[in-house]
Amino acid sequence: MTRKDFRRLALSFPETTENEHMDHPDFRVRGKIFATFGYPDERWGMVKLMPDQQVDLANAEPDVFVPVKGAWGRRGATSVLLRSAKLASLKRALGLAWRNAAPKKLAENLEG
Repeated sequence: MTRKDFRRLALSFPETTENEHMDHPDFRVRGKIFATFGYPDERWGMVKLMPDQQVDLANAEPDVFVPVKGAWGRRGATSVLLRSAKLASLKRALGLAWRNAAPKKLAENLEG
């Protein structure tokens, strides 16, 4: 996957906007960040998962999904090595992150 692919997938979710936070592009649903890229460098993206979701993805694909170091990582912030990610895995991770950030009614509408 590439940054372009990450951006296209992130923006495919309803009401997603691209902004910038701490000099890195980010993706938000109704103002809440669910993903970013460019940190620690251009090879990486980040998705905000629940800790149990992070464990599942990191265990399934440790060459793709890596917990961010420190407190952010313990709370579910998960780095994504773009060049190792496959479309289905990245789409699933972004979908989980989007649902975690989206208002409940909006997330239910996507699923329903």
